[in-house]
Amino acid sequence: MRTLSAAAGAERERAVSAAASAARRGDLVLLPTESVYALATDPFSTRGVAAIRSVKGLAEHAPLPLMVPSAATVHGIASGVTPTVQALMEAFWPGPLTLLLPGQPSLAWDLPSHLPVTVRMPIHPVTLAVLERTGPLIVTAANAPGQPGPTSIEAATQQLGECAAIAIDTGELVSHEGPSTVVDVTGVIPRVVRPGALSVTLLREVAPEIAD
Repeated sequence: MRTLSAAAGAERERAVSAAASAARRGDLVLLPTESVYALATDPFSTRGVAAIRSVKGLAEHAPLPLMVPSAATVHGIASGVTPTVQALMEAFWPGPLTLLLPGQPSLAWDLPSHLPVTVRMPIHPVTLAVLERTGPLIVTAANAPGQPGPTSIEAATQQLGECAAIAIDTGELVSHEGPSTVVDVTGVIPRVVRPGALSVTLLREVAPEIAD
């Protein structure tokens, strides 16, 4: 595993470029998010999807979360982007809001077609910079089953080994927000399925019909 620093300037540019190239090849990359380090890969790479399932010990048809560089990207991977969904994305992205949306059935990827697509736009500038070059990526916490999400590269490798081709190290991560709030928008009425950093009260300022 090649570990790169994400200090400002040319060093960050090299790290972002290397991680984006690796992810597009279907390699695993280790990226910082707002709260934990996460494994990422191209959702359209059969090899990458299989590798992430193997490393994480996930079943073949288990859902895998996606991160996107912008709200506009969602239209290409999900259907059912209603005015309410658009308003939620505009109000809370980038940020700790995860949406469950119907997937586009025509996409040639190894994500389960009968389950919603799980989508979020992260705040972390390094991961956003990678996503801007790659488009949507599978991004899932780099922890072993039952273990806490790793807040350092060292903790991630202790749990999963050096499974990634590239790791971007931004030091110890500290989160003050907690996990993202998950909202299921596959039905007529949006519904909070996991409380998190965004309260229902705050969400209802944008979408009053949200149920909890």
